[in-house]
Amino acid sequence: MAKPIIEFQHVEYLISTTPARSILSDVSLQIYPGETIALLGRSGSGKTSLLKLINGLRLPSSGDVQVQDRNIRDWDLIQLRRAIGYVIQEVGLFPHLTVRENVCLVPQLENWPAERISSRYVEVLQSVSLSPSVYSHRYPRELSGGQRQRVGVARALAADPEILLMDEPFGALDPVTRAELQREFLRLAAHMAKTVVLVTHDVREALLLANRIVLLDAGRIIAVATPSEFARLAHPVARQFLAAAELSAGASS
Repeated sequence: MAKPIIEFQHVEYLISTTPARSILSDVSLQIYPGETIALLGRSGSGKTSLLKLINGLRLPSSGDVQVQDRNIRDWDLIQLRRAIGYVIQEVGLFPHLTVRENVCLVPQLENWPAERISSRYVEVLQSVSLSPSVYSHRYPRELSGGQRQRVGVARALAADPEILLMDEPFGALDPVTRAELQREFLRLAAHMAKTVVLVTHDVREALLLANRIVLLDAGRIIAVATPSEFARLAHPVARQFLAAAELSAGASS
């Protein structure tokens, strides 16, 4: 069996308040190369904190997080973050940089040859269905929300990372654009062979995009299931998500 590319071993994450507040408790999870994992839960369940432990934006209070067989405490955190693609809901593009400059930033920081950077820019822009020549000199303010999100994905993929983290990447988009980008994601996932960890509170998105769904509640993992298994879970929190999805689908039909 393949070795996990990401592993959480009895991880606890506390916020230093008085008294200290637990955000994640006794989290153990193995994520394997090429999987798309959805972290599903209500607001405040610990999804984003769990995601940020992978690239060292948070450090565990106890327990261990392993990335590519190395404890994150043993990584140079700058190198760790450059080695992992990261897409957030607000996109996070630098407003003073063009599309090309945003996308090529990490390869340039990693001192890639200019020819390789240019080739990779064309490749990743085309992979997210944007014309490299049309968008090269545009600034983020000149793009629609869907276009900015596509550029954000292209930037995350530019240095060809093995791991891609996505924190509510489609949450701020209108329903039509969101559905378009979900289809784009499925197409990309089928070809790019990345390990993807996706935060969402939308159970329909999790069922559509993920190989496995990790359900969190109050900082604990309460279920890990494939989409077909998740639909049959008896846990009350899972049933609440499924009932909300059915209600939403009924309201939109």
